[in-house]
Amino acid sequence: MIIVTTNDLPGFRVLAVHGEVMGLTVRSRDAATNWVAGWRAIGGGEIPEFTQMLVESRMQVMGRMVEEAQRRGANAILAMRFDANEIASAWTEICAYGTAVTVEPIADGPGSTAQSQQLVAQPVPQLQPQPPAHGYGAPQMVPPVQGQVPWPPPGAPMPPR
Repeated sequence: MIIVTTNDLPGFRVLAVHGEVMGLTVRSRDAATNWVAGWRAIGGGEIPEFTQMLVESRMQVMGRMVEEAQRRGANAILAMRFDANEIASAWTEICAYGTAVTVEPIADGPGSTAQSQQLVAQPVPQLQPQPPAHGYGAPQMVPPVQGQVPWPPPGAPMPPR
């Protein structure tokens, strides 16, 4: 899925407009996080608890927007925007929205770009979404402990507690 914040996509021709798509979430902040964040705010600087919540929320609403665009048959979203609002000072609404479209690269002539010419020349790969290699959303790999024996051994009864 191609997602851009611009109103057009240089080197691509819009074949169909599927309409506005959006993803939405409303998040609450628990009292403990508000308390910790309040103390951090006194000193100034970034508040990591809220930053993490907003990063997670943006990823979630982007995913929901992409799912809606795919259901409508789109392969791109133009003019993507984020919007965030506070609701009753306890909740935050985060929305991602844009215009779902079907596009194709322009092979040559007016409107073509080096990128679109290259895309036309290559076979279209069938890509599957991949989780990030590190950071938020990355799989947590736990290496096996060498020589670890299961407890209790297989077939043995559990010891009393």
